[in-house]
Amino acid sequence: MEEELQKLTINGGKGGNESNTELSSDISLRLLDVSDIDDFMVWASDDKVTRFCSFDSYTSKEDGINYIKNTVSRHPWYRAICVNNRPVGSISVTANSGNDKCRGELGYVLAADYWGKGIATKAVKMVANNIFDEWPHLERLEALVVVDNVGSQRVLEKAGFTREAVLRKYRILKGTTRDCVIFSLLSTDPRN
Repeated sequence: MEEELQKLTINGGKGGNESNTELSSDISLRLLDVSDIDDFMVWASDDKVTRFCSFDSYTSKEDGINYIKNTVSRHPWYRAICVNNRPVGSISVTANSGNDKCRGELGYVLAADYWGKGIATKAVKMVANNIFDEWPHLERLEALVVVDNVGSQRVLEKAGFTREAVLRKYRILKGTTRDCVIFSLLSTDPRN
């Protein structure tokens, strides 16, 4: 199943805004590799992109390479979001353990040049359509989004997630305690 998901590709929609060439390009998920460091640095070093991320912007390729080697390569489910096989972001599912093993947390990030083109939504749908088969113990996929990150909230809503609640003063992000919106998708929910 992992091999199938790595090769999973969605062709963009037909019609609509023809100036969005990415919408007619192939969007795929695959493993992120050290050889992708230049593409990784495009989004990982951009303060505009990392504004709502738990990590600070990367300032050196060496730090990025170490992250890919020591974190990404060991993560049980971390993929590059690719347009024409070129990484433009990443998406991951982090499993919980013990009594919480029925839940996993979704996270994603996309280079700013690709915002508003439907790419993140398609990537989230790709994960949602496959993760429950790949991890049969998973019953709930959830995502936490800072309330100011309206674009990410729209991505989850378009991908079929349910907005459940605002969790007040839930997470410290870049030194500030922030309210977060929690979204979920259950293994029994219909897929988009």
